[in-house]
Amino acid sequence: MLVTYLEASQDLCETDSILFGAALGVCRIIGAKLSTAGRATGQSIAIPAWRIRIEERIAKARALIGRLICFRSGNTRPRIVRTVRMAFAGTNVSLSQPDIMQKLTERIDDLKQRIAAWGKRIRRYTERSTRFNQNRLFQSDQKRLYKSLERPIVSGTGPAPNQADTVAFWRSLWSEPVNHNEGPWTEVVARQCAGITPHGPRHHNAG
Repeated sequence: MLVTYLEASQDLCETDSILFGAALGVCRIIGAKLSTAGRATGQSIAIPAWRIRIEERIAKARALIGRLICFRSGNTRPRIVRTVRMAFAGTNVSLSQPDIMQKLTERIDDLKQRIAAWGKRIRRYTERSTRFNQNRLFQSDQKRLYKSLERPIVSGTGPAPNQADTVAFWRSLWSEPVNHNEGPWTEVVARQCAGITPHGPRHHNAG
């Protein structure tokens, strides 16, 4: 079932939303408890309530995108249809109108833009908070600040891989036939790029 929706995915963002919705659905079916995104622990810095609310909105929006994509792919289960109707509540959009697929795409794009805006707001806050904490630490304990900014140097300490084994591994990997499942969006991009004329060789005269 998941393969059908992944094949109909039009971009990486939709693929991410499909996988997120599937994982969320599996967790609910098996009764797994999900930790609240951004919940502060005793060893972490308290996270503002507004950020937790935004992260919850992002999670709900991603799940809704997954449901809309499922409906657009032909899934008409009652739960999916009910969610789609709720997504268009308060509008004049009907699921039986001829341009419903276009309306679904527009709604999905709108949700993607909202997620991007919410994520940008969180990133701006994180950057400002990091700069503030670093400035405060610089005034109180410069040594600790510089130590926190250091990046651990990763160096290989084990034996070097055998050259023959390495060559055999990559040779077998590249020689194996592979069938790739590509979404329809790749065909759209290919058609858009078909009319692009490649540049011919250019000669530049020095001086």
